[in-house]
Amino acid sequence: MLENLLEGVRVIDLTQNVAGPFCTQILGDFGAEVIKVERPGVGDDTRSWLPPEIGGQSSTYLSLNRNKRSICLDLNQPESTAILRELAKSADVIIHSMKPGSAEARGLGADELMTLNPRLVYCAISAFGEVGKMAKLPGYDPLVQAFSGVMSVTGNQNDDPVRVSVSLIDMGTGMWSAMGIFAALMSRDRTGKGTQVNTSLLETGISWMTVFVAGYLASGQLPRKMGSAMAMAAPYELFRSSDGHVFIAAGNDRLFEKVCAALGCPELARDERFVTNTDRVNNRDALRAAIEEVTTRHTAAELVERLRATGAPCSELNNVGQAIEHEQVRALDMVPSLPAPGIPQLRTVALPIRAGGKRVGRKSPPPSLGADTSELLQELGYDAAAQERLRAQGVIN
Repeated sequence: MLENLLEGVRVIDLTQNVAGPFCTQILGDFGAEVIKVERPGVGDDTRSWLPPEIGGQSSTYLSLNRNKRSICLDLNQPESTAILRELAKSADVIIHSMKPGSAEARGLGADELMTLNPRLVYCAISAFGEVGKMAKLPGYDPLVQAFSGVMSVTGNQNDDPVRVSVSLIDMGTGMWSAMGIFAALMSRDRTGKGTQVNTSLLETGISWMTVFVAGYLASGQLPRKMGSAMAMAAPYELFRSSDGHVFIAAGNDRLFEKVCAALGCPELARDERFVTNTDRVNNRDALRAAIEEVTTRHTAAELVERLRATGAPCSELNNVGQAIEHEQVRALDMVPSLPAPGIPQLRTVALPIRAGGKRVGRKSPPPSLGADTSELLQELGYDAAAQERLRAQGVIN
């Protein structure tokens, strides 16, 4: 099964916050052994991102760190970096999200670690990339949403720009990093040699703007904020109902005819203003008004039932609670239980991949801070006395 795809692969995870931990959680779901390196007494920044919390633990941390082991090392101390280099000798992947130059300053750069272990896949995540004048600047998801243009096209036309609430830059960077690591491991299987993988929040942000960039390069016109609508198709947005909203997506003329039939206004499909998609885009405001004259007389549930009966793509507007408890989401087992010590009610969002009809992904709860420090050090040959000495020096918890 796919959850065993990376069985036997050891990953050293020096990341925190969202992008890196999301990447290594994906690797762990596919069966890799992930060793999460955290600061003694503090841990990943997300451990302190609360409220909200579950059982006294940050829900953000819990959502991004299943299938991992935790070791506490103070990487500002030489003995900690020596321990990390020992771990790297037996690792298949090491991933960090330090600012460019920080890992090298600690003796943990790609050249040094790949000299120790030529089969190592070394992944570095940065904010603005490894080169250029901004390379060493810190960055977070909303900063890059602003910088990359994502924020400029998000929101309603006459309102101030807003960020996309989902951390799509961070989580997207985690996905790209995981794909880069998978590709590097496949290359290593052929060549026997590791390689370096670099990703950044900025590159992810620009990549998410692919369609907008293409439109700008083709027309020379800047894209604008359009709320829930899309510039290239209509109707393709939220419409008001008597008790909420329904999204109607007619991506071609045939689907528009189905929408009109379902809403009981087939004459709209023959209206010269709306015959083709280009016509509808050019007369978007009139089209929206005509459709909402119908939709506001019905509940969202009634509209969805009628539209789906004709094969017209649509959706009710759900909040988070409605979405995760919907019978379809439950059927897909997308938010399964994952009981953790002290949190028997814990549920997390699963890896969105199925194979052989079953949900992919191992199910080991997120580790408590430093839970595996002693065990991992013992594996490296540090006996109880040596560990106590390191603990007294503040090298470990």
